[in-house]
Amino acid sequence: MRTIYLSLLLTLCTVGVKAQLLWKITGNGLTKPSYMIGTYHLAPVSFTDSIQGLKQVMEVSEQVYGEVITDEMTKPENVLMMQAAMMLPEGKTLSQLFNNDEMTSINNMMKELMGTDMTNPIVAQQLDRMTPQALQMQLTILMYLKNNPGFNPLETFDGYFQKEAKSKGKPVGGLETIEFQTNLLYKSTSLERQSEQLLCLANNKAAYEKMADALTKAFFSQDIKAIKEAVDMKLNNSCDGTEEEDDRLIYSRNANWAELIPGIMKDKSTLFVVGAAHLIGEKGMINLLRNKGYNIEGIGN
Repeated sequence: MRTIYLSLLLTLCTVGVKAQLLWKITGNGLTKPSYMIGTYHLAPVSFTDSIQGLKQVMEVSEQVYGEVITDEMTKPENVLMMQAAMMLPEGKTLSQLFNNDEMTSINNMMKELMGTDMTNPIVAQQLDRMTPQALQMQLTILMYLKNNPGFNPLETFDGYFQKEAKSKGKPVGGLETIEFQTNLLYKSTSLERQSEQLLCLANNKAAYEKMADALTKAFFSQDIKAIKEAVDMKLNNSCDGTEEEDDRLIYSRNANWAELIPGIMKDKSTLFVVGAAHLIGEKGMINLLRNKGYNIEGIGN
């Protein structure tokens, strides 16, 4: 059930840490402290005002690193690459992947969120070539926007930090490439599993909304215990994310970043901006960096 939220929202498994989003990294030979903040990809930019110490950290940081360089997402070649990755192979359509009853469930959800569905020829022409994963992403965002009407998708929480850094002439960087994340989100899961997950959303929309609402409230409260409780919500069936899916989306990437980060922050005080899912747990960034000899302490709450 939670697989889609590993990429769009966040998952946290606590290992004795306080309610904290912003962290300071020192020790192990660093001459200047660096910092790491856990984000919620659909949070409004205004939430930055609620994180104690963040403005000061942004002032003293000499560069900002995100999961990717956000400006590169709008480059024409990358837009075309992402669009291609969201499309089914030539000759295949999304409606071919489902029987009539399954398409009825999907159409009902689309009708509720979009006001129209695949029975509309214009909609079908636009969306029927999309992969199940791509459509699920779009519908999940629409579901969030319906319940959080004040959110502006053109001003993202993650992108804010790089935008501010560039406005002050500070370098920005990415821990991954746009191509890597595109392949991860849209090509790393079989069409069969993607179809299953889209049906999970269509058939369990109320449960997904409950989970999203709990995660949203917990994040904005910076309440680790509440976040964990929200993440632990399950349907106890094949809709729930597998260990392999969690590893692909979160933990293997953490291991890669833990190898890159020491070199990045060696000479420059750096603010690392990553999804909160990546911070917490035995395989989370906080623990991985501590295992490398760094001191990690929370700032603020």
